[in-house]
Amino acid sequence: AGLSAALAMAASLALLQDGISLNGHYAAGLWHAHEMLFGYTAAVIAGFLLTAVRNWTGMDTPTGIALGSLAGLWVAARIAPFLPLPATLVAAVDIAFFPALALGLLRPLWRGKNRANRVFLVLLAAMTLAALLVQLQTLGIAEGTAARGTRLMLDSALLTLMIVAGRVMPFFSERAVPGSTPTTRPWIERLTFALATAGVIVNLMAPWSAPAGVIALALSATQAARLAGWHDRRAWGIPILAVLYAGYLWLVLGFALDGLAGLGLLPPFPSLHALTVGAVGVFTLGMMARVTRGHTGREMRSSTLTNIAFVLVNLAALVRVGATLLLPAAYPIFIQVSGVLWTLAFGLFLWVYAPMLIAPRPDGRPG
Repeated sequence: AGLSAALAMAASLALLQDGISLNGHYAAGLWHAHEMLFGYTAAVIAGFLLTAVRNWTGMDTPTGIALGSLAGLWVAARIAPFLPLPATLVAAVDIAFFPALALGLLRPLWRGKNRANRVFLVLLAAMTLAALLVQLQTLGIAEGTAARGTRLMLDSALLTLMIVAGRVMPFFSERAVPGSTPTTRPWIERLTFALATAGVIVNLMAPWSAPAGVIALALSATQAARLAGWHDRRAWGIPILAVLYAGYLWLVLGFALDGLAGLGLLPPFPSLHALTVGAVGVFTLGMMARVTRGHTGREMRSSTLTNIAFVLVNLAALVRVGATLLLPAAYPIFIQVSGVLWTLAFGLFLWVYAPMLIAPRPDGRPG
């Protein structure tokens, strides 16, 4: 995921320069959106679920050859568009990743005691549909489906983020902040997932419509209330926890901007990048740093370089969203600035965490 985030963004920046073109399966703009969602975000979701489901259920998830094959399928989907392969094969490889991941998780999710975990199989089915919608357009079978597919993937990822945040953020706050008492209100939880599900459906059927805008504004308000229940101001002094709070604030802002865009009051791009660079980028970078340390038996404390990466990814989102809203004339320049900040953030993540991820756990446990 870290390599994908850095390399795909660097390639996207290169595509904006004169004389560089993308001779592959996707148009340049679609490739950028596809790789950020179906490449980077999909890798984060897969890595998290393969780790978390084992802990939630006590049952094995794919390892060894099975895990290597799944990772190989993901890598093949990144490379295939640039090889002289039939378009149908390129599309099939891309679509196959989420069903393969679901197959690897089916037994523990289905047989585990907590039936609520089965929602992840539904989300993986939605992501499969999203990939299919994108490929239907690239194959020339349908028109206008790629945008719906990328939005469905984004909405599915955001729903995954909200589910995971609801499980980990109160727990992390209690563990990291002495005396913290985060509050989770059942009615807000029910409203969150009712609105999020409705948003997925409406955005698929009628994107950027007034109903979609109203739902997004309601989601922004409920997520603000949800975060307020978990919040403890002392968390901002703990960078590895504060970054998750910041990511969730981007989610609140992104839904608000998304609602205004649906009502025709703003263009769509600021909201999309608040939700992608901001919510997804910031939250997942924070989770990757935390999960890596936790599941390699290390102290739950971020280094100076990691904290700089947290700042840089937030700045990338701020520049990408703020410039679009406040300085549209300088938009091309700020795209480059934001992309460089993002690439630096994930480059630092790789510098610090790649050695941890490729080495055996220092405590000798599996992982």
